[in-house]
Amino acid sequence: MVRNKTVQGFTLIEVLIALTLLSLMVVLLFSSMRICADSWEKGENRIAEVDEIAVVYNFFQRHLSSSRPLWNDFDGDEKVFSFQGKPESLQFVSAFPASVGKPGPQLFSIFLQQEDRDPVIKVALTPFFPAAEDQESTKEEVTLVSHVSEFSFEYFGSEDGFSEGVWQNEWLDKQTQPKLVKIHIGLKNGMYWPDMIIELKVANDATINANNANELEQDGLL
Repeated sequence: MVRNKTVQGFTLIEVLIALTLLSLMVVLLFSSMRICADSWEKGENRIAEVDEIAVVYNFFQRHLSSSRPLWNDFDGDEKVFSFQGKPESLQFVSAFPASVGKPGPQLFSIFLQQEDRDPVIKVALTPFFPAAEDQESTKEEVTLVSHVSEFSFEYFGSEDGFSEGVWQNEWLDKQTQPKLVKIHIGLKNGMYWPDMIIELKVANDATINANNANELEQDGLL
């Protein structure tokens, strides 16, 4: 007697259900990978933005805090103080370490400028003292921050250096440097940049102003 063997297999409905479940698993897998990739990218962008803040703060802390109260009395009859601050621009004199290869004090000019319809913060560097007759006065200009929406300076101090200081949005035609400088920067992407407050370390007394040349000569900057 021949017995009929039962053929076991998957029905069409079972195959469709399996394919549906497989599709859902693939979708979930790629969604998870996409979320992880987005999180990684956002994390890297955040790190880059924080690094940019640190670089800009380090620039001001290194150079602005050590600015020197010098007088420009070699471009004509009028004697001009080196530190001149406006609401959206600033110039001051500072020096690089000897290893950088830029001898002598440098005039830093910081200002907002349109570059390809994008507001950027620029830094221009020129030697403070005139170049010798056989040398050319070089000027360098670099971009410090791009995609800027807000940029301003404020200055804290008093004109005589002894009375109580106040915050001002200009520091022009004075004979001393401010005690503090506040830098406010805002970006188009809405990222929050904390205001930077830089303390100027160089004193503003008459003795230092009178002995600027001697100090620079002793430092090997002249």
